[in-house]
Amino acid sequence: MGIDPCFPGAARSDTAALSRRAVLGGAAAAALLGCSRAQAEPRVATPAARRLIAAARQQVGVTLAYDPAYSALAYPGGDVDRAKGVCTDVVIRAYRDALGIDLQQVVHRDMAGHFSAYPRRWGLTRPDANIDHRRVPNLETFWTRAAARLPIPAREAEWQPGDVFTMLIDSRLPHTGIVSDRLGTSGHPLVIHNIGSGTREEDALYAYRLTGRFRWRV
Repeated sequence: MGIDPCFPGAARSDTAALSRRAVLGGAAAAALLGCSRAQAEPRVATPAARRLIAAARQQVGVTLAYDPAYSALAYPGGDVDRAKGVCTDVVIRAYRDALGIDLQQVVHRDMAGHFSAYPRRWGLTRPDANIDHRRVPNLETFWTRAAARLPIPAREAEWQPGDVFTMLIDSRLPHTGIVSDRLGTSGHPLVIHNIGSGTREEDALYAYRLTGRFRWRV
């Protein structure tokens, strides 16, 4: 049974079930199922944000599965097969493809120099370039240290295309994705993420409790 890098400490079967519930259950379902039928005109975005969003959107239809298994990766530039991945892989691949920024490398370097600043919940005693950048709490820590954390908007219109959001599913499982330049039929900004069924662009920004907003290099 694999351990989910996006949902640290949760068993793979547990996160798969939660992902299905996220797509099919309750208030989240209303958001997720009503999201992609109609979209407003693209919102204004910076050139870098447009490239980031386009790179994330190109993963739709390519990354078709959610697979949280630990994998040995090349370094730098390591990745699992693009047909699969977790929520963080959407962000990692978009930054690499659009902006030439390798989060695997920059997070590993920062952790190597400042390991004590990062969460210790996985029992590690040193950085691990195979997995560190694929864990939501580590990305939150890295971006906070890089002065990229912004307040969570009080109004949905304050979200900007290219923002990275983090949230807690069922108040305990970290999740992340990229805010799109498109709006759903609800008027909420769409997000590009992988919450269990591969990369999708959908109306899920308010499906669970938001914990962070980050804007980095866009």
